[in-house]
Amino acid sequence: MSLIAKESGGSKFPPIDEGIYTGVCYSVVDLGDVYSEKFENTSRKVLVTWELPDETIEIDGAMMPRAISREYTLSLSTKANLRKDLEAWRCKKFDEAELKGFDLKNVLGKGCQLQVIHTSKGTDTYANISAIMGLPKGTKPNPPVNDLVYFDLEGDGALSQLDKIPQWVVDKIKKSETYKNMVGKTPDGSYPVSTSDDDLPF
Repeated sequence: MSLIAKESGGSKFPPIDEGIYTGVCYSVVDLGDVYSEKFENTSRKVLVTWELPDETIEIDGAMMPRAISREYTLSLSTKANLRKDLEAWRCKKFDEAELKGFDLKNVLGKGCQLQVIHTSKGTDTYANISAIMGLPKGTKPNPPVNDLVYFDLEGDGALSQLDKIPQWVVDKIKKSETYKNMVGKTPDGSYPVSTSDDDLPF
């Protein structure tokens, strides 16, 4: 199954400062079907991650770009955040053909502007993406430093590729109904250990 959108935190580093940044998407991860107790429904979730070329931090002795993610429901319905952000990123609304199926693989390696704000929960402060915008006309971002990651939970050999994904993301995947159904239940009921216009960015 491709990650086709249709119409029908775990970090030890300090939060990224509030502001507007250039971002380059390097990871799209299928989180599976996730049940929401708040809304009492199940929906497909996907995690999109960008690196920030102008914000670096030392990791294992090497200077690497900071990264920030946003989780979406895999939907292009009128009110969906994914649709809103993709249209702002592309600087163009989806046409009827694209609304029938847009492969998120198209966003990998593509640049944008990200507005980051802080939110607080108790004594913790989190950096969150509040808005996404396209790059100014003529701006070409550098290629991403990180390897591109496109993870389809129901793709061939998906479970054997989990070691290529950060552990905090794997923990999210393992909570999904999709993952639980793939690995199966034990007897006690528990679970064992599209083509776009040439002038658009994608």
